[in-house]
Amino acid sequence: MSTTAFDDAARPRSLIVITGSSRGLGEALARQSLEAGHLVVGIARGRSETLERFAHERGLPLQQWQADLAHPLTIAQHLADWLRTQPGDWSAATLINNAGVVTTPGPIDGESLERLSGALRVGLEATVLLSAAFLDATRAWPADRKVLNISSGLGRRAMAGSALYCAAKAGMDNLSRAMALDEEHKAAKGERAARVVSLAPGIIDTDMQAQLRGGDASKFPDRDRFAAFKAEGQLASADDTARQVLKFLSRNDFGQQVLADVRDA
Repeated sequence: MSTTAFDDAARPRSLIVITGSSRGLGEALARQSLEAGHLVVGIARGRSETLERFAHERGLPLQQWQADLAHPLTIAQHLADWLRTQPGDWSAATLINNAGVVTTPGPIDGESLERLSGALRVGLEATVLLSAAFLDATRAWPADRKVLNISSGLGRRAMAGSALYCAAKAGMDNLSRAMALDEEHKAAKGERAARVVSLAPGIIDTDMQAQLRGGDASKFPDRDRFAAFKAEGQLASADDTARQVLKFLSRNDFGQQVLADVRDA
């Protein structure tokens, strides 16, 4: 795992940690968060050279931590340790659990056990561990703390050929609901509490969509529907979606509705 240093003397007042930041929606969220003046810590298996160049040319504070979220324990421990070294005087601190994996479209018995295990770890276990690390390490911070989990409509309705992804996102949704209740209980006791939302971001033109519409129709009955999304221009760009997500994140009522859809904002 590697990091990019930044000048403490010019430290921003707010922090955003984003998983899956090397491409797609995560990369767009990271770039726009940098533009808004946040310190961005991106966590991904790969490294975005585009993001690195963007930050370097503008003198923006970026850290990119390379880690495989299919093995999330090490990076969650690293996040907790790093957060505990920070002064803690941020005005806001946010964790965006964005990383996710779509296995080959089709029934789970057509996929390797290793791939299924890795995808579930990225989509759900990493969310649990990073959220726990973030909340514990920042519990005494006066900052406005938020956890934003990037979910999907498939967490709220099942679809053939996508059982693993549906399961991960449904787990993320109910995890978010339970976490929000825990934070409410903390607040009722006079403790510092974070706000938690699980947000469906809509249909985005990413590699994941390409994988779905390129699936085997004999194993993935909804393939033609996903192909139609592209053909009919129904896919939003990652940049446009990132703007909507960050706008939702900045709402004063963030957290009042735990399960949300960016299209309903």
